[in-house]
Amino acid sequence: MIQSLYIKDFALIDELEVSFAPGLNILTGQTGAGKSIIIGALNMILGERADTDMIRHGTQKAVAEAVLNVGDADSVKSILREQAVDFGRVIILRREIRHSGSRAFINDTPVNIAVLRQVGDLLVDLHGQHDHQLLLKEENHHKVIDGFPNVLRALSSYSAVYKDTSSLMKELSSLKKRERELQEKLELYRFQYKELEAAELDKEEIEAMEAEMKLLDNAEDLDQKAAMITEVGSNGEASLTEILDTLKSALSDMARIEQEFETYSQELNTAAISIQEMLRFTERYRGNIEFNPSRLDHLRQQQASVNRLEKKYGRTAEQLNVYREELRENLGLAENFDLEIEQLQKKVDTQLDKLATAAAELHEARIKEGKILSGRMAQELQGLGIPHASFEVAVNYVTSEKGWVTIDGKKTACTEQGCDEVAFFISTNKGEQPKAMIKIASGGEISRVMLALKSIAAMEQHLPVMIFDEIDTGISGAVAERVGETMRSLSEQCQIIAITHQAQIAGQAHNHFSVEKYEETDRTVTHIKLLNRDERVREIASIISGAEVSEHALASAREMINKISGEP
Repeated sequence: MIQSLYIKDFALIDELEVSFAPGLNILTGQTGAGKSIIIGALNMILGERADTDMIRHGTQKAVAEAVLNVGDADSVKSILREQAVDFGRVIILRREIRHSGSRAFINDTPVNIAVLRQVGDLLVDLHGQHDHQLLLKEENHHKVIDGFPNVLRALSSYSAVYKDTSSLMKELSSLKKRERELQEKLELYRFQYKELEAAELDKEEIEAMEAEMKLLDNAEDLDQKAAMITEVGSNGEASLTEILDTLKSALSDMARIEQEFETYSQELNTAAISIQEMLRFTERYRGNIEFNPSRLDHLRQQQASVNRLEKKYGRTAEQLNVYREELRENLGLAENFDLEIEQLQKKVDTQLDKLATAAAELHEARIKEGKILSGRMAQELQGLGIPHASFEVAVNYVTSEKGWVTIDGKKTACTEQGCDEVAFFISTNKGEQPKAMIKIASGGEISRVMLALKSIAAMEQHLPVMIFDEIDTGISGAVAERVGETMRSLSEQCQIIAITHQAQIAGQAHNHFSVEKYEETDRTVTHIKLLNRDERVREIASIISGAEVSEHALASAREMINKISGEP
């Protein structure tokens, strides 16, 4: 249950704190006093959209905080455990709105808004002013039936199978698309692969080609330089060899006389050996120099071919090698596409059989729960002043030529919610056949149908808190009294917080709050107050008679409260 609610700088509310109790908590007040603002703050706490326009003028942020007793709600505690949130039997949900955005907290630990909404959905069912209109749209009817435990379990199993099926279907579709694209480009790929395979594009081959070109291109210069070195080393009267021998002899003689020349003598000996080896290598090298203009021309043509391919494909030679391998893989894939598609199609067919089975189980669960719901709705509506109500839940498969599965010999369309559609039909008059809700139900009847559904859902789903923002739209008199009695009875199963303009409903409250709006230091503010017995009498009397409270209205209000409380 919601133990308390704190709101600060939210719309007309500067600061407000209220404590709620078990049972039926009723909020009344003049139109525009701020009752729905309080519900709006609760809605925000439960993870709904936060509008920065709701920040009170002149302030930096709006804050709304609810303290809830969750008892032993394992599902809630499991979520908190996953989010590393410390918890006990009491948790605090808080939402802050700034002009730059909003933040959410559970027990002062920051959490994602989706987590806040997930926790809120497990703890509170909030019915807004216009939510009953959702019943007039058939696409929302499955949400009602799917909330019941037996259907929810079947839906959960179906959803898991649907997810796997959808993934396989996408994979198959992608593979077929790739096949089509590849078939369209197959000839191009073959030509490109043949062209790149014929070119010598390997890195080592290109490096070897460039090195060979460098030698051939400079063969004449290399020969000239080698000849000059050979000539300097051994030809003529003053060859380099003879000069070195003369220097070695002189330094050797000097070293025997002056020790300091010993080092230079040794270094010259070493240099002489190196020079002799260099001269012999140069002579041998010159003999191996290749003069091959035709080979050089061939290599230049080969290099031009590589450059042309790089320019044509917009890739370097190294990248062209990678692309060539991709082409090879694609060409190989083209040859094996049929086999891959066949194997994946078998997996898809097996998965579709599983999906059809899960869909049938969900279909049967909805039909079974629909029959139970129809009987319970007739009883609830009778108690709400529609004595001859007939309520039916129709569950039918959605057929489509493009459907994934075949059920009962017909192609059936599947979505995340199943392969069928749910529709509510109702008759509110004796002898009339049930018809679509939008064609038969008045505003007051829709409100009662919604309350009946909520009552059944609360008992089935064990919701701890239900909030109603003017669910009594379009009703009055004896019908309002029955609605109030139903809400009071329902409050024995869960805590109810409700806004009403009906005296008959307000009189059923276990706890009655008055919401008022007034001016305070040039600002309009909203306050909420828990009423005592005498204040309740006057509040209900004002609902009955208006601003001028008559003695007759006071007597009627007093009688109403006494009747409900069992006092004389």
